[in-house]
Amino acid sequence: MYETEIMLGSTDESHIIRTIEYWDIESRRFPSKEHKAVIIAEDITNRFFNVISLMNKSIPIIAIQLNALKLDDKIILNFTKVLDIYESPEDEEDLGSETVGRDYWESRSNKKSISIVDQIIEIIQTEYSSPKVTYNKNHIAIGTHRRNFMWCHPRKKEGYCHFDIKVGNENLDRIKTILDDAELSYNNRKKDIIAISLHLKDLKEQRELFENLFIDSLKNCL
Repeated sequence: MYETEIMLGSTDESHIIRTIEYWDIESRRFPSKEHKAVIIAEDITNRFFNVISLMNKSIPIIAIQLNALKLDDKIILNFTKVLDIYESPEDEEDLGSETVGRDYWESRSNKKSISIVDQIIEIIQTEYSSPKVTYNKNHIAIGTHRRNFMWCHPRKKEGYCHFDIKVGNENLDRIKTILDDAELSYNNRKKDIIAISLHLKDLKEQRELFENLFIDSLKNCL
């Protein structure tokens, strides 16, 4: 879901705050969805980038600069994306990271969010008794002893976890259809990797769906 603020002129503090407020309100209303804040303005100023850097990129925000161009008797709107903080997870598969241990993630995320990762591991263990779980600084990687197929990010928000999962090119369209039919939010991040923002409630209500998703992804990596 995209929470959008559109404005004339240059970005200023009030518009930045309002964009973040929209994002925060809708994130609380629909916690099982993935949310991105979007600000659209004629001029994205350096002050905007300074404010975003102070927040340590903790809010997934997209900035789009809009210009109106006159061509003959027509007005053409030109949209240019100048910032997308949420682009980086696309490279989870290739991302190297410092190993930190479980304590690190327990200190930076909610216990119920960590429990989602634990339940994912338990589901995988029904098919593969000893999955490889690596607690890295950027993510919790889950895989076989050959390669990883899932990268988890338990959040500070209670009972909420974002994860990227490698599903295989041959399964991609089928899995997207299943997620669409179940009205679950996802993004097709990179090649055959799907990103899902998972709430604890969704895992309980759609248990069989996620069990099949995790097991299918595991089998694809064996």
